[in-house]
Amino acid sequence: MAKSLFVCQSCGAEHRKWMGQCPDCNAWNSVCEQVIETAIASSASKGKLLAIASITDISGSDSPRCSTCIDELDRVLGGGLVPGSAVLIGGDPGIGKSTLLLQAAAKLAAEKLDAAMQRGPVLYITGEESIRQVHLRGERIHALHSDLLLVSACELESMLTTIDKIRPSAVIVDSIQTTVSSRLTSAPGTVSQVRDCSASLIRHAKQHGHVLILVGHVTKDGALAGPRVLEHMVDAVIYFEGDKGHAHRILRAVKNRFGPAGEIGLFEMTDAGLVGIRNASRLFLAERARDTPGSVVLACMEGTRPLLVEVQALIAPTVYATPKRSAVGVDAGRVAMLTAVLERRIGLPLSKHDVYINIAGGARVTEPAADLAVLLAMVSAYQEKAVAEDMAVFGEVGLTGEVRPVGQPEARAREAASLGFSRLLLPTENHARVQKANIIANMRSETEAPLVLTAARHLSEAAQKALS
Repeated sequence: MAKSLFVCQSCGAEHRKWMGQCPDCNAWNSVCEQVIETAIASSASKGKLLAIASITDISGSDSPRCSTCIDELDRVLGGGLVPGSAVLIGGDPGIGKSTLLLQAAAKLAAEKLDAAMQRGPVLYITGEESIRQVHLRGERIHALHSDLLLVSACELESMLTTIDKIRPSAVIVDSIQTTVSSRLTSAPGTVSQVRDCSASLIRHAKQHGHVLILVGHVTKDGALAGPRVLEHMVDAVIYFEGDKGHAHRILRAVKNRFGPAGEIGLFEMTDAGLVGIRNASRLFLAERARDTPGSVVLACMEGTRPLLVEVQALIAPTVYATPKRSAVGVDAGRVAMLTAVLERRIGLPLSKHDVYINIAGGARVTEPAADLAVLLAMVSAYQEKAVAEDMAVFGEVGLTGEVRPVGQPEARAREAASLGFSRLLLPTENHARVQKANIIANMRSETEAPLVLTAARHLSEAAQKALS
């Protein structure tokens, strides 16, 4: 029996009639009619008894990982790929998703030491390109191997039949928006097609134990296209970020059931593909301007990885009635709030000045530990006084101007010391924690000069110590 529903292509909400605007997500012209096949279930049917096991009797060694031989990708995945897992990777067009997955597929096919996974080949299913195009890319990035199998397909049923015959160790679908099922009458990329095709591929992967990697499109806002339930069905959601004006790319784990969420991996786009970057802090500080007002080095954390980035500020007299607050790489709303804190607690007259904040190198910082660096950069730019080039800072700042402690201060201090910084400005509570951990004595042997810790309880105290 068939019935017709009106489904929003933006949020997946179902409606009984057509409307111009979806009442759930407020998107315009996103409600489309879809014919859905339904089956009449028998009320007398009973389900079978499910197998029950105690959680203490389950061994964690039953799901060993398989390395992709790409260190930065393994870091984001939590150590490697887990058999039977489903990974969703998204990013802007041309950012390097297909290039990275083709490199990983060739290395997986060449490794052949997978006691963790089946010894089958790696199957790369492309729905947007021909196998000739994928082969040309493989030649360019040196990602060719006889056990890397290519197929160009969009029909779900044909994909499942091919997977059953080949028995691969890993399956890559590029992309899920091009996959269609003959059971549905909707167009490719619609909510119902993406949801049902993904569910079938994920269920098949968990039943047969092979790794499934899905490539997803993103909307103009940068979010993954398709229903939100797609992110709940997979085991890991990874975003590929980066500015096309820079050669480096950032791979960020938004969700990971087998590792820490928020972990990042850094790559450099070259003619031979994507190359992992081990020392990311040196990359972001390579072109840093020294002894320049408005420049402060921030010790931040991305997942479990400490990073040093340069925070830049520019203060200029405004020509408008309302001053402008602009930020790149940090939350613009938080910058506006910190500007008000600076004006109220320090007394800087910024009501007639435009404020511009930038994280150099195309990095993006979301943690509150960047507050102190942003504020000190603004004070430095306004007073035309440079912060010492050998000083790094971190700390959260409240609305009353107090400097609050942040997490993992030992890792931040160790990263600053390893790059040759001799001074570290940090919250008072973190100062006691770093001293108690006794990591400064261990770091003195790694650097020419010892790392001097400077604690601050209030923003005014921090500004005085940083600019003195």
